[in-house]
Amino acid sequence: MDRKIVVTGMGAVTPLGNDVATFWEGIKAGKSGIGPITRFDTAASEVKIAAEVRNFVPADYMEKREARKMALFSQYVVAAAVMAMKDAGLSEGNYDKDRVATIVGNGIGGMEVSEANERKLWESGPDRIQPLTVPMMIMNEAPANVALHFGTRGPTYVVATACSSGTDAIGAAFDAIRLGRADIAIAGGTESALTPFGIGCFAVLQTLSTDHNDDPARASRPFDSSRDGFVMGEGAGILILESLDHAKARGARIYAELAGYGSSCDAYHLTSPDPEGSGGALAVRIALEVAGMKPEDIDYYNAHGTATKTNDSTETTMIKRAFGDYARKLRISSTKSMTGHCLGAAGAIEAIVSVMSIVDGFYPPTINLDNPDPECDLDYIPNVGVKGTINAAMSCSLGFGGHNGILIFRRAS
Repeated sequence: MDRKIVVTGMGAVTPLGNDVATFWEGIKAGKSGIGPITRFDTAASEVKIAAEVRNFVPADYMEKREARKMALFSQYVVAAAVMAMKDAGLSEGNYDKDRVATIVGNGIGGMEVSEANERKLWESGPDRIQPLTVPMMIMNEAPANVALHFGTRGPTYVVATACSSGTDAIGAAFDAIRLGRADIAIAGGTESALTPFGIGCFAVLQTLSTDHNDDPARASRPFDSSRDGFVMGEGAGILILESLDHAKARGARIYAELAGYGSSCDAYHLTSPDPEGSGGALAVRIALEVAGMKPEDIDYYNAHGTATKTNDSTETTMIKRAFGDYARKLRISSTKSMTGHCLGAAGAIEAIVSVMSIVDGFYPPTINLDNPDPECDLDYIPNVGVKGTINAAMSCSLGFGGHNGILIFRRAS
């Protein structure tokens, strides 16, 4: 259980760009990836904005016939995995495919495939349903398609813990390598639910922003007193994890160490977090214990920070409970202010942010934080990022059902 785990490759498909370098430059610049919805006619929808992936060409990453058998969430994660494997220097013949785990988080599956074929059912009858509907829409096809693409045969499965899915998938991969079940893991999260039904379902829960349809870039406002809900996003993030010994033996470039992982459940409510923040604080304590670290060892905290009234004040309470007096010194930001909330992909995309913050020595901003909520009274790095040494970064994900996931990355020694 004492094997060190390191990050040797990353790949990203995001509303801010379809590679890690472009994505990270957008984060540093405080750029918003939110705009008008183009996927469907929003005339009947109160919500008219989202953080869409743009200029994505599946054929850049996979054969066209391969892509035709996938929903968007699978296409995104295969593309992110292709980038990550290349970044890690893993190519055909230089690793043992039996010792590679493929663990991907997803919250919803291929919603656009489900909607299209339900429409065919009602309009034309069951005989018109596309034969590949089930293998395109079910969640496990995300890691399965990655494994098929690379021919990897280690543990391969999906993790579904709502908005904590990407974080928990990386945590599960961390555990798999520590337990000796794999030497390498392709781990992360993916989501694409920007459909009329997907947007509509979250809208009727009154969780989505509607106040800034005419100014999308200002719509996602974590920790601000005028926040009115989150903006739905999409995309995928993949990290290549390896045992330190394995990475060193093949001369791999190491971005950072994945030092700790903690998970817990609030056991409080189906959609609302425990206002005491006790479940999230428990996950923080577990992650710190696994990493052998103290709260004061964390320099940067990437918040769940959805911009809903309930989440942001509760997360502030959680941070204070977990970090004690040090919470006032901790630098915190929500990059969902720029990417929107990518649901099952959020934790993986934000894990990449956390790793890059260490590599680049940069604290990302929370944009649109103009009038902080008095209940959110910590250092949320408003509007402009800050350069500085980051030795350890923590990434937090909180999901419907009370799921809490925490990852700790630290500078590789």
